[in-house]
Amino acid sequence: MNNIPKVKVGIVAVSRDCFPESLSVNRRKALVEAYTKKYDAADIYECPICIVESEIHMVQALTDIKEAGCNALCVYLGNFGPEISETLLAKYFEGPKMFIAAAEETQENLIQGRGDAYCGMLNASYNLKLRNVRAYIPEYPVGDAADCADMIHEFLPVARAVIGLSELKIISFGPRPTNFLACNAPIQQLYNLGVEIEENSELDLFEAFHRHAGDARIPGVVADMEKELGAGNKKPEILEKLAQYELTLTDWVKEHKGCRKYVAIAGKCWPAFQTQFGFVPCYVNSRLTGQGIPVSCEVDIYGALSEFIGTCVSEDAVTLLDINNSVPKDMYEESIRGAFNYKHTDTFMGFHCGNTCSGKLKSCEMKYQMIMARNLPVEVTNGTLEGDILPGDITFFRLQSASDNKLRAYVAQGEVLPVATRSFGSVGVFAIPEMGRFYRHVLIEKNYPHHGAVAFGHYGKALFEVFRYIGVPIEEIQYNHPAGLPYPTENPFA
Repeated sequence: MNNIPKVKVGIVAVSRDCFPESLSVNRRKALVEAYTKKYDAADIYECPICIVESEIHMVQALTDIKEAGCNALCVYLGNFGPEISETLLAKYFEGPKMFIAAAEETQENLIQGRGDAYCGMLNASYNLKLRNVRAYIPEYPVGDAADCADMIHEFLPVARAVIGLSELKIISFGPRPTNFLACNAPIQQLYNLGVEIEENSELDLFEAFHRHAGDARIPGVVADMEKELGAGNKKPEILEKLAQYELTLTDWVKEHKGCRKYVAIAGKCWPAFQTQFGFVPCYVNSRLTGQGIPVSCEVDIYGALSEFIGTCVSEDAVTLLDINNSVPKDMYEESIRGAFNYKHTDTFMGFHCGNTCSGKLKSCEMKYQMIMARNLPVEVTNGTLEGDILPGDITFFRLQSASDNKLRAYVAQGEVLPVATRSFGSVGVFAIPEMGRFYRHVLIEKNYPHHGAVAFGHYGKALFEVFRYIGVPIEEIQYNHPAGLPYPTENPFA
């Protein structure tokens, strides 16, 4: 993944001046040692210049971690901590920050060796609120060296996403297709998040595509596509055009990235795209997404944004799928009931025409877009990558702003079942506990569109923290409630 940040966390220990400074020094050293034993030492930087007890120390530490190239901050309360200086450090540091606190090590040293960081964390959180400073605080933020090392490691995906958003540009092409209001995207919240957006016409893209006709790099891209597709290369006649389109997009990204470091694309794919370009872009979208440049379909700007967050969190390819159709009862009875602990209403099919990268499919074939071909010549609908999605853990999620210009999000963990779909497109049989209730009381009730981002693994904990960190109101971060925990809108007599 070349399109996401590399996080380097500066660990700054703090100390209240009436507590022994040695407590913070020794606990910081133990924390760093514990981290480097278990994780990559390149993830962290130990600020050696001082233990922060005053505002002067705060400035010294801030300068040191900036010069060391740190783009994330861990304020470590080795003892009670100086609530003013430590929160000023967080205020002036331009990047994601976390606060953790040292636990007491032994009952044999609770006089001179007692640090009271358990208490200090309360004052730190109080002062962060006074200063309107957002910071990541773990579920239980007090621990020994090994515990705190794990906390920092769990902070990395959250920090990657927050940093990535601050340096992201979303490039879109064309307005949404007509009669397709579901992906409405008011862009004010993008700016509030620090995301830039460049909106372009389909005509701009069409012109750039034609400028790439005969590009000397096309044969090399075609060869790479042939290698990726292998026996699934069922439409070899379309590869040259697809390679030309891929080069069009990658060159556009290079030329239009500007001062931003990371890019996601919200692309147009119908209704005029097929007849004018002569293909559908699904396979190219899948390839770029597999390389870490998410490409959403149907100019779904918040879909692209969600995909990028998922890429940062998982450090892996993601996809964007329609929450598409119910699982037929006969399929459930034959292949799911008794084999898996899911009700019929826990299951559904996730589908898109062919935008899921080949590495996330059991097998793949290049085909035509069957739905579009019902109204168009087949030859202009070639370009989809079809196959059943690999079984395994997934997280379905989305960050959204709609007509009310407010941020909301959902996160639901589940799995793709090892059940043959007997269908077309990039498609899988999904199971999420209590999906039926989640579908009704979150997706429908909260007016979410039909597109959901999919990360391949269980990343709900990190995604929830990302959404909380970037300012989504806690009551607007929804999840699939377990049985027995009703939604506010759920009929208690149903």
